[in-house]
Amino acid sequence: MRVTAITAKELCRQYHATFIIDDRVELVKQIKADGVHLGKMDMPVGEARKILGNDYLIGGTANTFEDVQRHYADGANYIGCGPFRFTTTKKKLSPILGMEGYRNIRQQMQLHHINIPIVAIGGINKEDIPQLKALGLNGIALSGTILRAKDPVEEMKEVMALAQHDQPLKE
Repeated sequence: MRVTAITAKELCRQYHATFIIDDRVELVKQIKADGVHLGKMDMPVGEARKILGNDYLIGGTANTFEDVQRHYADGANYIGCGPFRFTTTKKKLSPILGMEGYRNIRQQMQLHHINIPIVAIGGINKEDIPQLKALGLNGIALSGTILRAKDPVEEMKEVMALAQHDQPLKE
């Protein structure tokens, strides 16, 4: 795991990408990754912050406004919020949020003056990107839609065009 993580870190540096490791707080510190993402069943964000200090990014998984509040109070740098819809890439799936769920969480955040980046995740495909962007989310995480594509490289190019420039899909 350590050798793979170091190799991944080097590739991220080469391509100017942020290197976030899932779950493994101690590994993040050992190899000096950029940060860690903690799921709902992982170490609490506050505990990870005590171990890592302020030099590392910490993200937390959220499915409710209460989750967002807790992660924000505990020092998270961002929230991975979802799932948007059903996905087969995750076991023990939290309740589906859909557009209305994200809208409600964003409204509650504004009402409580909580300003932390929100990344939508879970069952998202490229057709969802314009609507999710319109909600004011800070990012969108995709895996299945890319991995299941006939041409993953072309699919990623189309996703990036949608995400960055609001360009319509190619016909």
